[in-house]
Amino acid sequence: MDHAPPRPIRVLIAKVGLDGHDRGAKVVAAALRDAGMEVIYTGLRKTPEVVVRAAEEEDVDAVGVSILSGAHGTVLPRLKSLLDEAGLGDVLLVAGGTIPEDDAAELLAAGTVDQVFTPGAGLAEIADALAAAVAERRAA
Repeated sequence: MDHAPPRPIRVLIAKVGLDGHDRGAKVVAAALRDAGMEVIYTGLRKTPEVVVRAAEEEDVDAVGVSILSGAHGTVLPRLKSLLDEAGLGDVLLVAGGTIPEDDAAELLAAGTVDQVFTPGAGLAEIADALAAAVAERRAA
């Protein structure tokens, strides 16, 4: 019987499209690292294809996308579709940034994203929610 410790949670933090501001993404990445997760940050202005390729190469449990540009209605469905096509449907897709509540509710109801964190979400809340969601996925 193997009693190896569980693999740390691996999270890819991405900035997709023309967003030029990544301070929030970097703060969240640091908080997730502090919570014991392994975090990979893609940097600015990545395409959905580059993000999905990185998620596949890095064998991540979750992809977190920071969106401030208002492009969440096109970027997130595209990411979800590409993750599914790549056989990564079990990877959590979470979003953060300036996403209006109504849009967040639609994205969640459609199954496009697993969680949305808007401005004001606490760093511990984000880390705890990701840890719980990954634990649930791994147990399934």
